[in-house]
Parts: sequence; structure tokens; C-alpha cells
Amino acid sequence: MSEPNPQVVTKLLVDWCDGNERAFEELMPLVMDQLKAQARRYLEKERPDHTLQATALVNEAYMRLVDQSKIRWQNRTHFFAVSAQIMRRILVDHARGRHALKRGGSAKKLSFDDLSGLLHAKQIDIVALDDALQELAKIDEKQARIVELRFFGGLSIEEAAEVVGVSRATVNREWAMARAWLHTQLGEDDPPPAAPES
Repeated sequence: MSEPNPQVVTKLLVDWCDGNERAFEELMPLVMDQLKAQARRYLEKERPDHTLQATALVNEAYMRLVDQSKIRWQNRTHFFAVSAQIMRRILVDHARGRHALKRGGSAKKLSFDDLSGLLHAKQIDIVALDDALQELAKIDEKQARIVELRFFGGLSIEEAAEVVGVSRATVNREWAMARAWLHTQLGEDDPPPAAPES
């Protein structure tokens, strides 16, 4: 799976913003493999019998992306950050709709094992994570955005810094503080590992 030329993707995004609907049709085949990989990363952390499959998640995200006519796309990183946010909303909506039970029962779980050390290796309720991120956004919107970009979008420190418009050092600092805050909110027993450098 080769990555499309970022300049081509950015040009298509700008053309789409300017009302060229054919640009969106040309864009989607170029980014579809990456969207599917993003969806698979999310769903790998779900329970094995999860009813939402990667293709369905991408299709739902595609339908929502089509409606994003008011976004002024900056570049491909911005596009994937928005797609991550959309996929997060889809997964959370799916979790809330599927489980009217109290948190912790049979709720969907996500593993933080290989997600850049956000929290210690533990299963986390996606609805609880979403609730915590909403609370964090009330306190510090930038930290919540960085968590979303890193955790849900799989963006590197550099890519997150580009989307948020801050330095790599700022992202590292905010990422560490957000992880510590989430660690407390989500009731982790062990302290979170150090912030990742990449």
C-alpha cells in the first residue's frame, strides 16, 4: 500500500473545498487504503465479536466526509485528522446505541497496549474514554485535540503539531499532561509510561 503524493492529495482537497465535486471522487481512491488502515487500527482494539467491520466504518465515515463542505482543508494530515474524529464519533455512537448498560458491563473495550503509551496496558471503555475527552476539552481543548489526533488518528507528534499549529515540544508536553489527566479519570492503577518522542 503506497502512500499517495501529499501535494496531489492537498490539491484535490483544495479543489473540493472550491466546489469541485469531481475532486472528491478523485481523492477517495487515493486515500481509501489509509482510511481502511485507520479503521482496522481502531477495530483491532475492539472485542472480537464486534458487529462493526472496517469496511462499514470506512463507508460510514465516507458518507459523513461527503457532507464536510464547510471545512477548509489544509493538507492530507488535516484530512486524516478529521477522518479520525469522524470515526471516533461513529464508534462512540455505535457503543452508546449498542450498550444501554452501565459502564463496565459488556461495554466495548479498547486496549491502550500499542497506542503510543497513552495509558498503561489496560482495556478501556470507549464510551468512558469519550466522556473523559469531552471533560478534558472543557479544561484544555488543545490537550483533548492532541489525544484525539494521536490516539484515534494515529498521527505522529510532528503530524499532530502540524494540525494543531504548535511546536513538537508543545505537543510532547501537552500529550504527557493529557495522559496523566486521563490516567486519573479512567482509574488506572499503575502510573502511565513516559510520553513518546515520535
